[in-house]
Amino acid sequence: METSLALWELFHMDGSYLAEFLLEKGYEVHGIVRRSSSFNTGRIEHLYKNPQAHTEGNMKLHYGDLTDSTCLVKIINEVKPTEIYNLGAQSHVKISFDLAEYTADVDGVGTLRLLDAIKTCGLINSVKFYQASTSELFGKVQEIPQKETTPFYPRSPYGAAKLYAYWIVVNFREAYNLFAVNGILFNHESPRRGANFVTRKISRSVAKIHLGQLECFSLGNLDAKRDWGHARDYVEAMWLMLQTDEPEDFVIATGEVHSVREFVEKSFRHIGKTIVWEGKNENEVGRCKETGKIHVTVNHKYYRPTEVWLQHRRLQELYVFLQLPGAMRELCCQASCM
Repeated sequence: METSLALWELFHMDGSYLAEFLLEKGYEVHGIVRRSSSFNTGRIEHLYKNPQAHTEGNMKLHYGDLTDSTCLVKIINEVKPTEIYNLGAQSHVKISFDLAEYTADVDGVGTLRLLDAIKTCGLINSVKFYQASTSELFGKVQEIPQKETTPFYPRSPYGAAKLYAYWIVVNFREAYNLFAVNGILFNHESPRRGANFVTRKISRSVAKIHLGQLECFSLGNLDAKRDWGHARDYVEAMWLMLQTDEPEDFVIATGEVHSVREFVEKSFRHIGKTIVWEGKNENEVGRCKETGKIHVTVNHKYYRPTEVWLQHRRLQELYVFLQLPGAMRELCCQASCM
């Protein structure tokens, strides 16, 4: 049986989908979770052998943290995994401006601690390592579309921390011949996304308005554009990257860009409402055409100090590319550069 170690975020969106996916593949899954006074297992409850008693089956949990190198060495030495997926991060970009030092410690140096733990445990030649990188590396984009060779220009403490993590993964791959890859993932969402992320904030607020529990909610930059995919597809891409013959870094995206404004409009259409925009900048509001009520306002506190720009390769094309034999993939790369 293959053994996987999904780091830190097993309780969160990507971790829960990845655990689900790997268990279906027959893996024994070990997850590292931070100690908390509230036992936040809602996203993985169904994966327990006995959900009522929290009895572990092929999914096992360990307390740990990416800020504690001793615990990482202890867990990796005990589990001796064949694959490690580092999904651990302070992943809220806006909050990273407020928690810049903590974000750097966890997202950047935490990745180094983990790689060093693999080396300390003597598993360099037996482990495959996946690093959850991010499209935030591109930030102020230097070319369109963005691809694996596009220069990075991060625009947030989160992006800058992830940039260090990206290059330390490359360094360990080249210095120690570790099978290590970076998945440069664009935005991916699902019903399991945290409530303080914009997609869930919009969908939950629209649902509450439909149920009469809320009349209005506030957002930041309505014209910010993102490539939104589904988390379930992206965790499959993570796994595919570790199944290649040679370690390579890949950009994962759908190839379609939509604005926050579009997301709001389409969400309201699902409850039979049409949003009409009035005003400009911070005075802009979204008014319901049918009732005349204002349902959306703009609040500057939700703006990022610096915004990102976009574009890239389609996820469907990447799936096909990842499953090609090595020689064919090389020919495809040469052809795309012509």
